[in-house]
Amino acid sequence: MAEVLVAGGGLAGMAAAVALAGAGYRVGLFESRGFVGGRATSYPVPGAGGAEETIDNCQHILLRCCVNLLDFYRRLGVEDRIRFHGEFYFLEPGGRLSVLRAGRLPAPLHLAVSFGRLAFLSAREKLAIASALGAVRREYGRREDLDQITMLDWLREKGQPPEAVSRFWRPVLVSAVNAELEVMAARHGLQVFRLAFLASANGHEMGIPSVPLRDLYRSDAIGGAGLEVRLRSPVERIRFDGHMVSGVDVAGGVVKADHYVCALPFEQIGAVAPELGLDLAAIHHSSITGVHLWFDRAVTELPHAALLGRTIQWVFNKAGGRYVQVVVSASASLVAMSRDRVIGLALRELAEFLPMVREAALERAHVVKEVRASFAPAPGLEALRPLTRTRFDNLFLAGDWTRSGWPATMEGAVRSGYLAAEAVTEAAGAPRKFLLQDVA
Repeated sequence: MAEVLVAGGGLAGMAAAVALAGAGYRVGLFESRGFVGGRATSYPVPGAGGAEETIDNCQHILLRCCVNLLDFYRRLGVEDRIRFHGEFYFLEPGGRLSVLRAGRLPAPLHLAVSFGRLAFLSAREKLAIASALGAVRREYGRREDLDQITMLDWLREKGQPPEAVSRFWRPVLVSAVNAELEVMAARHGLQVFRLAFLASANGHEMGIPSVPLRDLYRSDAIGGAGLEVRLRSPVERIRFDGHMVSGVDVAGGVVKADHYVCALPFEQIGAVAPELGLDLAAIHHSSITGVHLWFDRAVTELPHAALLGRTIQWVFNKAGGRYVQVVVSASASLVAMSRDRVIGLALRELAEFLPMVREAALERAHVVKEVRASFAPAPGLEALRPLTRTRFDNLFLAGDWTRSGWPATMEGAVRSGYLAAEAVTEAAGAPRKFLLQDVA
């Protein structure tokens, strides 16, 4: 069977490598760091009594509609380490709680009863949202200009009241896509609501890893028959000969294969493979900030909650309510802010939603700013995202920045890896399908 070299051990590279190895190819996965997983990673920080404690760089979640990511977890044998929650909790300042959960009605009406009971929306706002959700069903996949307008443009077009935008659409979409409504293309906003909330009765269910991310993506677990993982082995240069890749430079040597998958971050492509001539100037990073807080007592019993009307957007209960993580997506305003100011902001706002925070003592805190967490899916960008196939016969691209059909999410990364794996099998003369179609 043909040999394949995969450059980059993030989710896209891992997905391509695991799929190809499972199809009988001999695969070498080259990663520059000492671990795989890319931006989905964990590391130790000082804990209680001087002991180390492992934290994730940021809270990574998925929805049940992320069918390819779930397939990837099945291939890794870690599907049972994802804990799914059927409820979405919404908290208002002052602590009033609303819950969105599926009822007995079939999709797309499965959330209708609990939606009607949401306390933070007025009857007028609920009617407006229901009308817009009907438009999502009619327009997603059919309307041609959704990649040319912003999600905020679309919501205004649908007559959404300001409170409906800030309290319903924004908490879901900014976290799901990591971009503000005035930045993201409407195509992706409609995609989230169509697939997660309308297409099936359980597509909205939120999956949260029950183990640190490093235990989901272990190099010794994904390596095995047909797949060799090479850590601390950065691909420094891709070499070309005519219409083919002739090899790659790794640690001063040249490694050769029959086919190559480049799954490196987009900002590295120009240096590693300038011959591709990709113009990626329109792709811009979007940041996520996570604040880890340890208290001397439990401050919440909720597993998670969307926090309405403040800078911090979500809180996740990490350990019995004493250790929580708050998350701010599209967090450009926090990037230049000092650690102490970020922690102070998080504590002040969190206390508005969880009264026990006022009584608890903060034992320690850690701030993680993922400045390159993803890219902003702006209007017009979809057509500029490169395809899997390149002008070189044996080189293929993968990464959440390629044209996967999804924005820069874990599902998008895995989709891109599967698409690259399919392209390799086609080039090898034995086409295989790995990509699963969306639930809708």
